[in-house]
This record gives sequence, C-alpha cells and structure tokens, in this order.
Amino acid sequence: MTAHSSSPGLTLAIAIAEISTALGRVDSQLHRLDSLELRREAETLALTALGLARSTLYQHPDRELSVAEQALLADWTRQRQAGMPLAYLSGHREFWSLSLQVTQDVLIPRPETELLVERALQCGRSLCQTLTRPLRVLELGTGSGAIILALRKEQALWDLTAVDLSSAALVVAQRNSQKLALKDIEFLHGSWFEPVGQRFFDLIISNPPYVAADDPCLHRDSLRYEPRLALTPGADAMHDLRHLIARAAGHLSPGGWLLLEHGHTQASEVRAELLTRGYTEVQSHRDLAGQWRASEGRIP
Repeated sequence: MTAHSSSPGLTLAIAIAEISTALGRVDSQLHRLDSLELRREAETLALTALGLARSTLYQHPDRELSVAEQALLADWTRQRQAGMPLAYLSGHREFWSLSLQVTQDVLIPRPETELLVERALQCGRSLCQTLTRPLRVLELGTGSGAIILALRKEQALWDLTAVDLSSAALVVAQRNSQKLALKDIEFLHGSWFEPVGQRFFDLIISNPPYVAADDPCLHRDSLRYEPRLALTPGADAMHDLRHLIARAAGHLSPGGWLLLEHGHTQASEVRAELLTRGYTEVQSHRDLAGQWRASEGRIP
C-alpha cells in the first residue's frame, strides 16, 4: 500500500497484499523477512490499525475500506517500513495476558521478560511459607509496569513497590495500573535504590539497561525508537548490573532474592559478580528461545 493514494473499492484482502509488498521492498527495515512472515506482519498491522478481529480475514476479506481507513493504513505502513515498532503505532503490547499501554517513553515489554515474572513468583511463594507478613517486593526500572503488574495479577496480598528514573515512564506504569485495576502498588520516582531509603525487601527484581553504548544493535530496527536510557548504561554493558548486585545486598532481608534479566552472553559474568558479593544459590535460567536470560542470587 502506498502512502499517498486511496483506491475506490479497495478491500481488506487487497490492502493486506499491498502492505505485504510494501514491507518487503529493499528500502524497508523488514525486507529480509520471507513471504509468509511479511504476510503475517501485514495482517497484524492492518487488523491492529483498524481494530478488527482476526476472524475478519476469513469471514469478510472483501470488506471495503473507507478513505480514512486507507489513509490510516498508508501512514502505518510508511512508519512500519522505517522500522517503527507496531507496539508504538498501536500504543499497546500484550504481556502476561495483560494489555499494556506503551509509548516511546518505555521499553516494549518482551516475551522473554516473562521468565523474570516466573522466577519471582516461584521464589516469592517459597519465601511466603515462612513469613508471617506480606512479602515485600521491589522492582527497579519498572518502565511500563509490565513486571510489577504481572505480579499483582498473580498475588493480591504482596507488598509491591516500583521505581523508575523516568517520570514519563512512571506515568505510563500508573495508567496501566489504573486501567487494569491492578492497584495498591507504590510507584516511586528516582534512581535505583535512592527513593526507598533504608527499607528492606524480600525480592528485588530488575530488567536494567545491559547493552553497550557502541553495540550496533542499538541502531537497528525497533531499538532505534526505544528509550536509550532504558537500553544502555554507557560504554560498560555490565555497569548497572554490577551496581544493582552491589547495592541490593544492603536492601534484602535475610534469605531474600535478587532477580536480574541480562543479555544472553552475560550470564556467567553476572553469576561471578553475585558470588563475589556473597550471594548464595546463584543460578541462571534460559528463556523460551533457549537463551540465558535471567540470573539470581540469595542473601544468606
């Protein structure tokens, strides 16, 4: 679909075919996808932009598009060709079966981060067996609130606190909390542990920046549009991970866990840092793609 014209009688099926062709052009960020992947991308773009159910593709493929709908699809196609993530175009992303609002102030929640939620639930439930009070959980760098809201969905009684350095990101997280009616979460603005003072927690969770500033991936595809502050700590990719490992020990209750997401090549270095800082039961976990994605350690 071109970004400058509309066609009388243009149907949904024809529009999707045109979008697929446009996304496959050499000047598109998506031109390396095969024909089936391009078709799926085009279908998702069209259905999301028009607010249609997937069943419409099969039940009403000859549905004619209005001039306004054609213009919207042309605009989305142009931006998608340039690499703009579909989540930013639609303003939403699914995570842990939650429909989250996302803006360019926050990272787009990714499926691999659900591993961090799974580990938090397992470690937290184990701790709850010996606690006579609600489990205290701190998430650092909450972004859209994906992790902390997923935990609230599963655990109504846990005491949850979320911190972010970006006030704009906190606005997004709080909106998601309200929209999803997942409340009683404390949202704090500030850098890492500063907003919580001398408080202690049973679980500390973070998906911090862990990409080196000179990594070429930051200039490719969707990462070009995501907030740089949430992606890279600077020249040293491990800087924030080391900082969290060092500082978390002073904010964990005895037996408490630190859970961290990291790059797929950083697991051994993160484990070594945890062991050096006195954490026990240190281990790493693979995501669904088989990549080492999360590591954890426990304060004795």
